[in-house]
Amino acid sequence: MKRIALFPGSFDPFTNGHYDVVMRGAKLFDEVIVAIGNNSSKQRYIPVDKMEKVIARIFQDQPNIKVQSFKGLTATFAQEVGAQFLLRGLRNTTDFEYENTIAQANRHLNPDLESIFIITSPLLAAISSTIIREIHRFGGNVDDFIPFRFSEIEGNDAPQIG
Repeated sequence: MKRIALFPGSFDPFTNGHYDVVMRGAKLFDEVIVAIGNNSSKQRYIPVDKMEKVIARIFQDQPNIKVQSFKGLTATFAQEVGAQFLLRGLRNTTDFEYENTIAQANRHLNPDLESIFIITSPLLAAISSTIIREIHRFGGNVDDFIPFRFSEIEGNDAPQIG
């Protein structure tokens, strides 16, 4: 049986920390699906369709890494795509407390779904999408924190500096 891991998140934006978790996960699983969810409690900085295209370009040479967007519950989407594992990155103990609660809920909704946690590489642990959005929003250079350039995001609805 093919071992499929789902790496869910809003990825707004996708960071070098996310990239690191995906690449490390790709060594452990036959397939990793980067699943861009839509968090109804957050207003997106980068539209889902734009981020999906950028992430797909990042992994275009990695045949075992796919990118898909989804709406609804992660546990349900995992069932739909045949994923037996949820791949999550942990930066600190606060992340663990949050992720543990979510893992328990997902396991309740889908008993065949196992959460796998990867500890973020120390050099990337301070990176968060929230911080990157703030730096970018106020004109700061975020190139060292993301595996793409904001100029790659086409269209007039892409975030603009200044």
